[in-house]
Amino acid sequence: MRICLLVEGSYPYVVGGVSSWVQMLMVGMPEHEFVLYSIGAEKKDRGCFKYKFPENVKGIQEEFLDEILGLKSYGMEENVLTAEECRVLYDLVVGKKPINIKELAAIFGDGHRFKGMLGIFMTSDFFDVIQRVYEEKYSYLPFTEFFWTLRSMLLPLFYLLQQDLPKADVYHSVATGYCGVIGALASEIHHKPFIITEHGIYSREREAEIIKSDWAKGDFKSVWIQYFYNLAKLSYTSAHKVYTLFEHNAEVEKDLGCDPEKIGIVPNGIHLERFQDIPEVEDHDGPFRIGAVVRVVPIKDVVTLLRAFFLVQQEMPDSELYVMGGTEESPEYYDLCLQTVEMLQMENVHFTGSVQVTEYLPKMDLMVLSSISEGQPLAVLEGQAAHRPFVTTDVGCCRELIYGASDDTLGTAGAVVAPMDFEAMAQEILRLAKDYPLRREMARIGFERVQGMYTYDLFIESYRKIYQEAGEAGARWQA
Repeated sequence: MRICLLVEGSYPYVVGGVSSWVQMLMVGMPEHEFVLYSIGAEKKDRGCFKYKFPENVKGIQEEFLDEILGLKSYGMEENVLTAEECRVLYDLVVGKKPINIKELAAIFGDGHRFKGMLGIFMTSDFFDVIQRVYEEKYSYLPFTEFFWTLRSMLLPLFYLLQQDLPKADVYHSVATGYCGVIGALASEIHHKPFIITEHGIYSREREAEIIKSDWAKGDFKSVWIQYFYNLAKLSYTSAHKVYTLFEHNAEVEKDLGCDPEKIGIVPNGIHLERFQDIPEVEDHDGPFRIGAVVRVVPIKDVVTLLRAFFLVQQEMPDSELYVMGGTEESPEYYDLCLQTVEMLQMENVHFTGSVQVTEYLPKMDLMVLSSISEGQPLAVLEGQAAHRPFVTTDVGCCRELIYGASDDTLGTAGAVVAPMDFEAMAQEILRLAKDYPLRREMARIGFERVQGMYTYDLFIESYRKIYQEAGEAGARWQA
């Protein structure tokens, strides 16, 4: 069976949880072929892969959104879109009515219909759609700014909708954004099943980014936020099955309009054997070492971790912090972290870059995750597999990993605090740091939880069954 994995802003250019998940999935299923459809931000990353593809990867199609900047536009055209097509595009922008992917396929399926990739923006019909949306919904905003905002929003989607799509037996997207819509389109064109695995809730993550952003101004933030929720609805509606990592995510997906009958839960899994030689956490003399396995990017909120560590050092001056993860993805944010260290005049803060975590985890006494958004973080699972207790923020599946799900009676494997609450984070770090028997017991519970519920074998067997069922469904449709 040939499976097309659609990824956005992650594999194979960025090392992290989602990318690791993709790699583990493909490696674990040598009986299947995989082709990759990867959407990236900048064409300078073309061919710059952070992962070695397994032998069953048969190709990759790379699409970069900054290539849009080099596109040429042609003269204005009139009477290109039908009234029904204008209605579809209006509903896509407004987002109040469900869009059938067949309707978008009818507009963009013929790549030669418009004059160039920008052709649809040079039609009087589409301009009329934008003007109608503006007058009915956003007339309080300056029209020129609204027009260019809408153009910026829709251009990446319309560009991707006009690209050739790889052929496969199953289309599997790891998000509901652009790659979710493209997966839905490929499924419609090639008459094959389409499934989604949502790690974090894509539309919620984009909302958090937009609220904090400088590039979206004032009331235009709400226009962008609504747009990404529209893409999520389209992806959910088009998918035959939607999988997520834990129960809370499933409830959010239902609230966002996903049919509950489509939703399944498949937790992440890790290779326990990678960590079998790591000794249990020990009491010792010398500095207390705190570790964080995170990429140094805004969504991981390393600044909050640094502020918490500053408070920790007031009581434990010789404590050390190791931030283990790449620093090159967001140079501006890395600079902000370094400036924070300098401003607070902290010592013993180490940014290691990307490392083999199995070499560093044995040195750590406590692990911390400070993210403002997560799915089911592999960093926590791996730390628990290495017998390390955790302090995490209350995001994604962290509460379940630390305290257990409703049917889990193992106990507490650490502490959970509110996102961005550096004072509470520092208090919990200090509480655990001062109580070795508690840390050791929490580490034991975390290990047992991973061992029983989050193994690689369970993860792979679940997706093996999912692909088998999807392939059988696709065969029935073809018949």
